[in-house]
Amino acid sequence: MQIRPVTGDDAAAVSALRRAVYTYKVMSPQAAHHMITVFSPAERFLALVAEVDGQLVAWGSAALNNWTSEVGQSYLSLYVHPDFRKQGIGSALTDRLHQHLTEVGAVKVRTFAQAEGLEFARNRGYDGTRQMHYAGVETAVLPPQPPTPEDISLVSLDKLDPRQVFAADAAASLDEPGDVPMDTPDYDVWLNEVWNGPGLDKSLSTAAMVGDEVAAFTAVEVDGDRAWSGMTGTVPAYRGRGLAKLVKSVALRHCSAAGITSAYTSNDDENGPMLAINNWLGYRRVQTELGLLRTL
Repeated sequence: MQIRPVTGDDAAAVSALRRAVYTYKVMSPQAAHHMITVFSPAERFLALVAEVDGQLVAWGSAALNNWTSEVGQSYLSLYVHPDFRKQGIGSALTDRLHQHLTEVGAVKVRTFAQAEGLEFARNRGYDGTRQMHYAGVETAVLPPQPPTPEDISLVSLDKLDPRQVFAADAAASLDEPGDVPMDTPDYDVWLNEVWNGPGLDKSLSTAAMVGDEVAAFTAVEVDGDRAWSGMTGTVPAYRGRGLAKLVKSVALRHCSAAGITSAYTSNDDENGPMLAINNWLGYRRVQTELGLLRTL
C-alpha cells in the first residue's frame, strides 16, 4: 500500500472510487479534477490517495474551514473502497491528516461517516453531533408543479450575473443547520470553487426572481444521467411562500427533459422545511450519515 498526494490525473479514479463508496453522491471526473486542483490557499487543503498494486483504493482530505468566523475549525473526508477495508489504510490516512491539521492550527475537526464507520471514528476520538439524510428521486415521476406567484419570474442560473446568485447564497446559508455558522463567505473563493465548478449545470439550475433580486434558487450538479442538489436556499425575506419547492420542482423537470433519470440530495436532520419539500417531491431516503466532531 502506498500513500501519496493526489494529482489532477487521478480525477477519473477518484470519481469512480467515490461512486463505489457513495452510490447516492454525484461527482463527475471533471468535478473531481476541479476539487483536486482549485481551492483557496487559506484552506491549507491536503488530499491524499492510497494505492494497492497500482489501483487507487482510498481517498483522504483535510482543510481549514474558511467559510466560518470561528477560528480553528476544520473538516476531514475519508473513504476506502469496500474491498480494501480493515487493512490499516484508513488508519494510515487519518493519522497523516490529523497531523496536517494540527500543524496548520486546526482546533476542531468535523467529518461524516456511515453507520459501519462509526466504531472506526470513535476509536480515533470522534463523537456524534448530528445526522445527515440522503435521498433520491426518479425524475420521470414528480408531483404537479406548484403555481408561480405573479411577482415571481423563473430563470436558469446561466442567465444571471454570479454576484446575484452569490448574494442569495450567502444570505440563505447564514442559518443553515450545522456545527459552525457559515458566515464568512468570500466572493472570489465562491466564484472559483462553486460558480466555476464544471459539475454545476447552470442551465438546469433555477432561480426565482423578484425584479433583479434572487429570492430563491437551487443549484444542480450533474454526472451523466444523475443529478445532485448542490444547494437550495431562500433569502430570509422571501421565506414561507413555497419558493424553494417551486424552483426545485422546476429544476427536476428540466433534468428529466435533459435525460437525467435520477436526482439525489442531502438534508440535515434539523432542516425540517427542506425535508418536507423533498418528501413532497418524492425523494426517498437511501442513507443516513452521522456528523462527527473531534477536538485536536
